[in-house]
Amino acid sequence: MPLELAKPTELAVPAFVLFVLVEMIYGWRTGRAKFEGKDALTSLTMGLGSTVSGALTAGLFFVLSYWIWENFRIFDLGAGVWVFVLAFVLDDFAYYWVHRFGHRMRWMWAAHVIHHSSQHYNLTTALRQTWTGQFTPGFLFKVPLFLLGIEPAIVFFVAALNLIYQFWIHTEAIGRMPRWFEAVMNTPSHHRVHHANNPKYLDANYAGVFIIWDKMFGSFIPEDKDEPCRYGLVRDLGTFNPLRVATHEWVGIFRDIWHARSWKHRALYLLAPPGWTPDGSRKTSDMIRAEWLARQGKIAHDAEKPEAPTAPQAAE
Repeated sequence: MPLELAKPTELAVPAFVLFVLVEMIYGWRTGRAKFEGKDALTSLTMGLGSTVSGALTAGLFFVLSYWIWENFRIFDLGAGVWVFVLAFVLDDFAYYWVHRFGHRMRWMWAAHVIHHSSQHYNLTTALRQTWTGQFTPGFLFKVPLFLLGIEPAIVFFVAALNLIYQFWIHTEAIGRMPRWFEAVMNTPSHHRVHHANNPKYLDANYAGVFIIWDKMFGSFIPEDKDEPCRYGLVRDLGTFNPLRVATHEWVGIFRDIWHARSWKHRALYLLAPPGWTPDGSRKTSDMIRAEWLARQGKIAHDAEKPEAPTAPQAAE
């Protein structure tokens, strides 16, 4: 019989609402947190829609997870405290890769882009979640945990704790945490970089809870006080319509596949990074960053050039 555990995200909802209100009041008084009414309402609507869509498909993934665990697990690790700790760490590692592929594969980006579509960065942004994550291969990253022998109920439980942790890092109201904490954990400073659309910051800091994964796999970029974060997509939607926010990238994928000239191009429109095109007419994040680095190099090169000597003045 499946292990029965509490649902942390449902229990955390009242706290989410309370902290959003606190941040709004704090931002109004200090200016250190910015809100826009329509944007915040869109984020809340996306969060509600995500909850509904998740509930509609939860049973399917629950059954599939237990089928894998019951028939193919290597070990039976039980439900001791150490198993929960192990599951929390391994699930966060899996989350890192889900998140990284969510930015590097257009199929997965079509679902994840919703979370990055706000031009503001506050606690309501944390609630701006996808309605279509079930239609991506993200679930496959959880399968190794089931095969290892961690019961699915435990995996779902620690995954919920992971999401709860990530709520508080979506704010500009908190500057930097103590150095030891910044070194190991994901923080508002690290996650602001992740949400920024500055070329310098694109596709960085994928961590959920532990920033060490980014440092291990070369995707960590620290926040630079001389490079303030700008939020939103590289090309913003220009709409607060929740339906368009939820589906715009899927529509773009289907349109590109429909007009593609070969099966290879159809596959790459789905599997290549967002922005990929056969002729390079659109830009991927790598292309945007490369152009930015080239400009920075040119600026540095020009700054290092010696000044041309001035012509000697004629004697009067």
